[in-house]
Amino acid sequence: MIIRKATLDDARMICKIYNYYIENTAVTFETEPVSEIEMRRRMEEIINTGYTFYVGEVNGKITGYYYTHHWNNRNAYALTVEESIYLDTNETGKGYGTQLMEHLLHHIDTSKTHVLIAGICIPNEGSVKLHEKFGFKQISHMKEVGRKFDQWRDVGHWQLIF
Repeated sequence: MIIRKATLDDARMICKIYNYYIENTAVTFETEPVSEIEMRRRMEEIINTGYTFYVGEVNGKITGYYYTHHWNNRNAYALTVEESIYLDTNETGKGYGTQLMEHLLHHIDTSKTHVLIAGICIPNEGSVKLHEKFGFKQISHMKEVGRKFDQWRDVGHWQLIF
């Protein structure tokens, strides 16, 4: 896998990956597909605020991506960053999530990040295993905080302290 900085031209493929999870899973609590224009806007905001946005490619095809962003807009949280990793649903189980996480952790600026947070809809065994493999510890389990596909959904948070 080649991992490179995302460009706005990647928005179409990123939408394809992300919209699958919106339409078919509770992994994200968004309920409507994201347009390419909206994805470009989100990507631009992340990149322009100094956070990271990377894609992984295999044979020129985007197989997954990750990005980081502020966790909460209060000043005291300035060094707490949230991360998200998504894989093309046809590319799971091939080690690409591990490669993206390794890249993320290798490239994170620890002078600007003290805590890395992952919010995970529970259950999500794959995401939990990935994060715990890299030392993330579960710090919360909020019951029935989201509703998707006519079911109440739980969310947990995992953190890694640098």
